[in-house]
Amino acid sequence: MRNWGKHVLVIAAALCASAAPVTAASAALPAVELPPPGGQFDYQIGGPYTPDASVKVVSRDREQAPVPGKYNVCYLNAMQTQPDPGADEDPPNPRPNPELVGTTAWYLKYHKDVVLHKDGKPVMDGEWGEAVLDVTTSAKRKALLEVQKPWIDGCRTSGFQAIEPDNLDSYDRSGGAFKFAQNRDYMVLFNGYAKEKGLAVAQKNVNSEYGNTGPSVGFSFAIAEECAVYDECAEYRTPYGDRYYEVEYTDNPRSAFTKECTKNGKTTSIILRDRNVVPKGHKDYHYELCANRPRS
Repeated sequence: MRNWGKHVLVIAAALCASAAPVTAASAALPAVELPPPGGQFDYQIGGPYTPDASVKVVSRDREQAPVPGKYNVCYLNAMQTQPDPGADEDPPNPRPNPELVGTTAWYLKYHKDVVLHKDGKPVMDGEWGEAVLDVTTSAKRKALLEVQKPWIDGCRTSGFQAIEPDNLDSYDRSGGAFKFAQNRDYMVLFNGYAKEKGLAVAQKNVNSEYGNTGPSVGFSFAIAEECAVYDECAEYRTPYGDRYYEVEYTDNPRSAFTKECTKNGKTTSIILRDRNVVPKGHKDYHYELCANRPRS
């Protein structure tokens, strides 16, 4: 999203004298720009607003516009649906709108085959009111990528530099229908396509599953939620250095935030946000940097 010291990963094929010539397709792969290490992060997936001038990296929903002059990350729900409006009400909205792209009702109307079912009903993540998407087989994973390719393309054409795919651990909500290996296999496909479009991809959480292997799957950096609460931040630092962007939340003990700030706040972007990451101006809005963070 921003354009300050660019950190560019050039995707190229190294050739020796006896190697086959580079094809037009491989030569045409666009460069992938990486976010600035330790660049101040702002998490805006709950609604857009003008970031502080010192912010270098912004993550927004794919339907929002990127911020000129910043490094922009495009959020999309890769392995679960978006909840239908009113799904969290009691009783839930009985007539969800199937024309709202990406929602459960939309998937069930237009792409039912990529929604995981059990006993004829969608398998749901009850906490968030989202249906789990089906990555059980190679055919299902390829079909799901076809659904999401236009969204990835849209991130690129809108001016985003990277993608933040969410719910990389949906196996945990699948009722045993698939394992993390199938989540990982899908991300290999997803990340490969994104890189072809010139987009970096963030590893969103799931440090315990990926360990140090995220880069080999195609992730270029990480967005880590609550890693201080669970004492997991070092697990992102090892594969990504200061290209992990940490988000802690105000409904957790503040001590986790302050402790991690003391350890890494000078070089790593660590922010404290309200749980629903609401826009600036909302009564619940909270955005805070580490006290020892150098102000630019």
